[in-house]
Amino acid sequence: MAGLNLPSHLHIYMTMANAKKVALITGANKGLGYEMAKQLAQSGITVVLAARDPAKGESAVEKLKAEGLDVQFLKLDVTNKADYAGAVAFLEKNFGKLDMLINNAGISADGLTGTAASATTEQSLETTFETNFFAPIALTQALLPLLKKSVAGRIVNMSSILGSQTLHADPNSPIYNFKSLSYDASKAALNSFTIHLAHELKDTKIKVNSAHPGWVKTDMGTDAAPMELPEGGKTGVALALLDENGPNGGFFHLGQTLPW
Repeated sequence: MAGLNLPSHLHIYMTMANAKKVALITGANKGLGYEMAKQLAQSGITVVLAARDPAKGESAVEKLKAEGLDVQFLKLDVTNKADYAGAVAFLEKNFGKLDMLINNAGISADGLTGTAASATTEQSLETTFETNFFAPIALTQALLPLLKKSVAGRIVNMSSILGSQTLHADPNSPIYNFKSLSYDASKAALNSFTIHLAHELKDTKIKVNSAHPGWVKTDMGTDAAPMELPEGGKTGVALALLDENGPNGGFFHLGQTLPW
């Protein structure tokens, strides 16, 4: 289109329309976060890889850049609200918007086997909820103005089938005997946030969903897990890439709806 003088407003519109989509993934220097960053970048998305440890985060970014992928590092500890302003400023300065937010950072203070409900400590509950529940809410609230600047914002809360109250109460379900109160309750609460925020944004272009990646070979999942990382990353990535006809306010695993 050389030599074509466009009106300034039309030029700005076309520039914005052709701008690459931008995704921010928390806790993305390893495991599922890293895998989702890789898959999204491979699909043509600019990925902001957020991690609390700069050395580990930068190292992860360099590996992905070596594969020719468009990935940038952002120092972000989700439990440190002082980092939120820096995240907003970084996105505002470099992109002026945010198209996809994947709240991936999470912990399991009591491990996979958990602790009996009657023995679960207040510290375990507070530590787990701080990362798995309070942080995703606070970070999402901070980034929502940038998500509203997207033509089709997507928020993905990385939950777990262990957050399903329905399945936990069913003696015939596959998770019935796998109970860890602090972790399970934090993911159930995160699912509640998904439902409430999706309802609030139902008349906008933003979609909010919860993802169960599966039992995946990660530091948290351990080598006993049956799923490899590429498969585990698919659900979160698919929800981040939903088109306008995709679901809003749901709980999914590999395209299948899970009960709350």
